[in-house]
Amino acid sequence: MTTKQSILGIDIGGTKILIGEVDLAGNVLQSKSYPSDTTSQQTVVKTLLVALQDYRDTIGFQSNNLLAAGVGVVGRVDSANGIWLEIQPGKTVPTPLADILGDFLGLPVVIENDVAAATAAEQRLGVGKETKDFIYINVGTGIAAGTVIDGKIVTGGHFNAGEIGHMVVDLESEIPCGCGRKGCVERNASGLGLSEQIYGNVTKYPSTSLPVHTNERIAADVIFRAAKEGDPLAAPIVDYAAKSLAAMTMNLVRTTDPECVVFGGGVMQSDYFWNLFQSYLQSNTIRFVSKGIVRTTVSSKEVGLIGAAFIGQSALIEKSAIH
Repeated sequence: MTTKQSILGIDIGGTKILIGEVDLAGNVLQSKSYPSDTTSQQTVVKTLLVALQDYRDTIGFQSNNLLAAGVGVVGRVDSANGIWLEIQPGKTVPTPLADILGDFLGLPVVIENDVAAATAAEQRLGVGKETKDFIYINVGTGIAAGTVIDGKIVTGGHFNAGEIGHMVVDLESEIPCGCGRKGCVERNASGLGLSEQIYGNVTKYPSTSLPVHTNERIAADVIFRAAKEGDPLAAPIVDYAAKSLAAMTMNLVRTTDPECVVFGGGVMQSDYFWNLFQSYLQSNTIRFVSKGIVRTTVSSKEVGLIGAAFIGQSALIEKSAIH
């Protein structure tokens, strides 16, 4: 058995729950993935407890050296009080998740928004080693950000900072968003938004090579590949998504004056889409982003897990400082 001290990280996403132990340097020692069901907060808690019991039975904890647990969850989180406030608008059931998991695990537990957790990983292992002022943007199923100013992650007065997917980038759009507005960037540049755009415009381009007959969500990399090959449906949708994302990014740059903007999430892994996005950035607008607009070097598959562990670790550090 290893003598390393570790933190249990829990990353709760829309499609999977990743559980694993992470050492104090951010190395993942062991992990296991489980299906996620985000129908409601109650469902998530039930699913998570089953997953944790399975992890305990099949992987096992390094109990003598496990110090705490950190959890990243989607939605609004009151981290100081351990309350998961809501999973999304309309799904609001304040849940004492830290206490529930603390009782189950017998450990101190800290919870945080999932993108804030990923931002914590970027602080420790990525661009945060070079600057205290940056924006971490995750473009995956949705779009959200963690803004770091003078080394601190901005959370906002109602724990709702970073919901940049609801920034309007098209005033003429008639596409409704769950937030109540129209023209939000998430509706056309996120992984889910790209697929929705494909289905919403398929009647205009019946000759598309995309698998629209399945009525299932089409993965972003499939859409990008078709766009690169000149598909008449995919090409304009991907181009507009890149323009929208560039507009959003430049708006954010003007707002907080970061030294770096770093992107994570599966959508930005495509070199084709990344280069197209960069082509729409205006040099005058980003001239003060001295450390560039870059992609994260932290493992995209484990950034949420590592960040959650760092959240748990930071709480231990704060606790020891108080005492």
